[in-house]
Amino acid sequence: MEGMDVEDFQTFYQENLGLIYHFVYSKVGNRQEAEDLTSQVFLKVVRSLDFMRDPRSMRTWLFRVARTTIADYWRIHYRGATSSLDDLLEAGRECPVDEGAALVNNSAAELVQDILQALPERDREVLTSRFLLNLSVRETAVRMGLTEANTKVVQYRALQRAARLEGLTTKAVHS
Repeated sequence: MEGMDVEDFQTFYQENLGLIYHFVYSKVGNRQEAEDLTSQVFLKVVRSLDFMRDPRSMRTWLFRVARTTIADYWRIHYRGATSSLDDLLEAGRECPVDEGAALVNNSAAELVQDILQALPERDREVLTSRFLLNLSVRETAVRMGLTEANTKVVQYRALQRAARLEGLTTKAVHS
Protein backbone atom coordinates (compact mmCIF):
# COMPACT_ATOMS: atom_id res chain seq x y z
CA MET A 1 0.00 0.00 0.00
CA GLU A 2 1.36 3.40 -0.97
CA GLY A 3 2.00 5.85 1.90
CA MET A 4 1.03 9.49 2.41
CA ASP A 5 2.80 12.47 0.89
CA VAL A 6 2.74 16.06 2.18
CA GLU A 7 -0.36 17.00 0.19
CA ASP A 8 -2.17 13.92 1.48
CA PHE A 9 -1.26 14.93 5.02
CA GLN A 10 -2.58 18.48 4.48
CA THR A 11 -5.87 17.00 3.30
CA PHE A 12 -5.84 14.60 6.25
CA TYR A 13 -5.23 17.55 8.61
CA GLN A 14 -8.10 19.57 7.16
CA GLU A 15 -10.46 16.60 7.29
CA ASN A 16 -9.60 15.71 10.90
CA LEU A 17 -8.95 19.06 12.58
CA GLY A 18 -12.62 19.57 13.45
CA LEU A 19 -13.05 15.98 14.63
CA ILE A 20 -10.02 16.13 16.92
CA TYR A 21 -10.95 19.57 18.24
CA HIS A 22 -14.49 18.43 19.13
CA PHE A 23 -13.16 15.24 20.69
CA VAL A 24 -10.66 17.18 22.82
CA TYR A 25 -13.25 19.83 23.72
CA SER A 26 -15.66 17.11 24.89
CA LYS A 27 -12.99 15.88 27.29
CA VAL A 28 -11.73 19.23 28.67
CA GLY A 29 -14.75 21.51 28.29
CA ASN A 30 -12.70 24.66 27.72
CA ARG A 31 -12.24 26.29 24.30
CA GLN A 32 -8.71 27.62 24.85
CA GLU A 33 -7.47 24.36 26.37
CA ALA A 34 -9.09 22.38 23.56
CA GLU A 35 -7.38 24.56 20.95
CA ASP A 36 -4.00 24.22 22.66
CA LEU A 37 -4.35 20.46 23.08
CA THR A 38 -5.52 20.02 19.47
CA SER A 39 -2.43 21.84 18.24
CA GLN A 40 -0.27 19.66 20.52
CA VAL A 41 -1.88 16.55 19.03
CA PHE A 42 -1.09 17.58 15.46
CA LEU A 43 2.44 18.66 16.42
CA LYS A 44 3.05 15.23 17.91
CA VAL A 45 1.63 13.60 14.79
CA VAL A 46 3.84 15.69 12.49
CA ARG A 47 6.96 14.96 14.57
CA SER A 48 6.31 11.22 14.49
CA LEU A 49 4.86 11.10 11.01
CA ASP A 50 5.51 7.98 9.04
CA PHE A 51 4.62 8.75 5.42
CA MET A 52 4.58 5.04 4.72
CA ARG A 53 1.75 4.47 7.24
CA ASP A 54 -1.44 3.21 5.70
CA PRO A 55 -3.76 6.24 5.37
CA ARG A 56 -6.65 4.20 6.80
CA SER A 57 -4.77 3.65 10.04
CA MET A 58 -3.82 7.32 10.34
CA ARG A 59 -7.15 8.35 11.90
CA THR A 60 -6.93 5.56 14.49
CA TRP A 61 -3.39 6.63 15.31
CA LEU A 62 -4.46 10.29 15.43
CA PHE A 63 -7.17 9.55 18.01
CA ARG A 64 -4.72 7.46 20.03
CA VAL A 65 -2.34 10.45 20.12
CA ALA A 66 -5.27 12.69 21.12
CA ARG A 67 -6.31 10.36 23.97
CA THR A 68 -2.75 10.20 25.25
CA THR A 69 -2.38 13.98 25.06
CA ILE A 70 -5.63 14.46 26.99
CA ALA A 71 -4.56 11.92 29.61
CA ASP A 72 -1.26 13.77 30.02
CA TYR A 73 -3.14 17.06 30.34
CA TRP A 74 -5.40 15.72 33.13
CA ARG A 75 -2.50 14.01 34.87
CA ILE A 76 -0.59 17.30 35.04
CA HIS A 77 -3.72 19.33 35.78
CA TYR A 78 -4.80 17.24 38.78
CA ARG A 79 -1.36 16.72 40.23
CA GLY A 80 -0.87 20.47 40.20
CA ALA A 81 -2.52 23.02 42.40
CA THR A 82 -6.04 22.38 43.53
CA SER A 83 -8.48 25.01 44.60
CA SER A 84 -11.02 24.56 47.30
CA LEU A 85 -13.99 26.55 48.44
CA ASP A 86 -11.74 28.07 51.12
CA ASP A 87 -9.34 29.29 48.41
CA LEU A 88 -12.22 30.89 46.50
CA LEU A 89 -13.53 32.58 49.63
CA GLU A 90 -10.07 33.91 50.47
CA ALA A 91 -9.89 35.35 46.96
CA GLY A 92 -13.02 37.35 47.72
CA ARG A 93 -15.73 35.32 46.06
CA GLU A 94 -18.69 34.98 48.39
CA CYS A 95 -22.01 33.38 47.64
CA PRO A 96 -25.25 33.20 49.62
CA VAL A 97 -25.45 29.84 51.33
CA ASP A 98 -28.18 27.74 52.89
CA GLU A 99 -26.37 27.06 56.18
CA GLY A 100 -28.16 23.77 56.92
CA ALA A 101 -27.36 22.35 53.49
CA ALA A 102 -23.85 23.72 53.71
CA LEU A 103 -23.21 21.90 57.00
CA VAL A 104 -24.45 18.59 55.58
CA ASN A 105 -22.52 19.04 52.32
CA ASN A 106 -19.42 20.22 54.18
CA SER A 107 -19.41 17.23 56.53
CA ALA A 108 -19.98 14.85 53.60
CA ALA A 109 -17.21 16.55 51.61
CA GLU A 110 -14.90 16.38 54.61
CA LEU A 111 -15.70 12.70 55.08
CA VAL A 112 -14.93 11.99 51.41
CA GLN A 113 -11.66 13.96 51.63
CA ASP A 114 -10.68 12.15 54.85
CA ILE A 115 -11.34 8.78 53.27
CA LEU A 116 -9.48 9.65 50.07
CA GLN A 117 -6.48 10.95 52.02
CA ALA A 118 -6.35 7.73 54.05
CA LEU A 119 -6.25 5.56 50.92
CA PRO A 120 -3.07 4.59 49.06
CA GLU A 121 -2.22 6.83 46.08
CA ARG A 122 -3.35 4.30 43.47
CA ASP A 123 -6.75 3.84 45.13
CA ARG A 124 -7.15 7.59 45.51
CA GLU A 125 -6.32 8.12 41.82
CA VAL A 126 -8.77 5.51 40.52
CA LEU A 127 -11.63 6.75 42.71
CA THR A 128 -10.94 10.38 41.87
CA SER A 129 -10.81 9.59 38.15
CA ARG A 130 -13.96 7.50 38.13
CA PHE A 131 -16.21 9.37 40.55
CA LEU A 132 -14.97 12.93 40.88
CA LEU A 133 -13.78 13.46 37.28
CA ASN A 134 -16.47 11.15 35.85
CA LEU A 135 -13.97 9.43 33.55
CA SER A 136 -14.93 6.13 31.94
CA VAL A 137 -13.12 2.91 32.82
CA ARG A 138 -11.23 3.18 29.52
CA GLU A 139 -10.19 6.82 30.17
CA THR A 140 -9.15 5.95 33.71
CA ALA A 141 -7.11 3.00 32.42
CA VAL A 142 -5.30 5.24 29.92
CA ARG A 143 -4.71 7.90 32.56
CA MET A 144 -3.26 5.36 35.01
CA GLY A 145 -1.42 3.23 32.45
CA LEU A 146 -3.45 0.10 33.25
CA THR A 147 -5.63 -2.29 31.30
CA GLU A 148 -9.39 -1.81 31.57
CA ALA A 149 -9.72 -5.11 33.44
CA ASN A 150 -7.01 -4.13 35.90
CA THR A 151 -8.65 -0.73 36.37
CA LYS A 152 -11.92 -2.43 37.32
CA VAL A 153 -10.12 -4.61 39.85
CA VAL A 154 -8.26 -1.62 41.33
CA GLN A 155 -11.53 0.32 41.52
CA TYR A 156 -13.34 -2.56 43.25
CA ARG A 157 -10.57 -2.96 45.83
CA ALA A 158 -10.36 0.79 46.38
CA LEU A 159 -14.11 0.92 47.03
CA GLN A 160 -13.78 -1.95 49.48
CA ARG A 161 -10.99 -0.13 51.37
CA ALA A 162 -12.95 3.12 51.29
CA ALA A 163 -16.03 1.38 52.70
CA ARG A 164 -13.98 -0.03 55.58
CA LEU A 165 -12.48 3.41 56.22
CA GLU A 166 -15.90 5.04 55.99
CA GLY A 167 -17.17 2.74 58.75
CA LEU A 168 -14.21 3.64 60.96
CA THR A 169 -14.48 7.35 60.20
CA THR A 170 -18.22 7.45 60.84
CA LYS A 171 -17.77 5.67 64.19
CA ALA A 172 -15.05 8.15 65.19
CA VAL A 173 -17.28 11.11 64.27
CA HIS A 174 -20.29 9.80 66.22
CA SER A 175 -18.39 8.74 69.35
